Amino acid sequence: MTTRTATARYEGLGKDGKGSLSTQSGVLKDQFYAFNTRFGEDPGTNPEELIAAAHAGCFTMALSFAPARAGFADGTLETRAAVKLEQGDGGFTITRSDLTLAASVPGIDPARFAEIAAEAKANCPVSKLLNAEITLTHTLS
Repeated sequence: MTTRTATARYEGLGKDGKGSLSTQSGVLKDQFYAFNTRFGEDPGTNPEELIAAAHAGCFTMALSFAPARAGFADGTLETRAAVKLEQGDGGFTITRSDLTLAASVPGIDPARFAEIAAEAKANCPVSKLLNAEITLTHTLS
């Protein structure tokens, strides 16, 4: 149905290498990344940050459709995704993505909202892609 692409280029090897990421849409064009943007605090991006952005965006959009289908016309959803990269015996693994949602959907039943949020967490395409623990915490005002 839809295919999206991104490219990564890395010049040099290991900790001394420097890379750039670009996306098909052009929203990222030669965005810098390297060892210290991934494992330190240097300016630039890293794969885990981009996965977090993808997961937050996918989940939030998926969640937005259920209240709309139920006739709600107004609301605000804001999600923070925290993707955890851990080192184990077999190397590095992304072990979890913690979603924290702040939502406002006037008039929605809190129990129903919790159900549709859990459904969106389980069924958004990025959640399905990740082989990691995915948690969801939400507040509804």
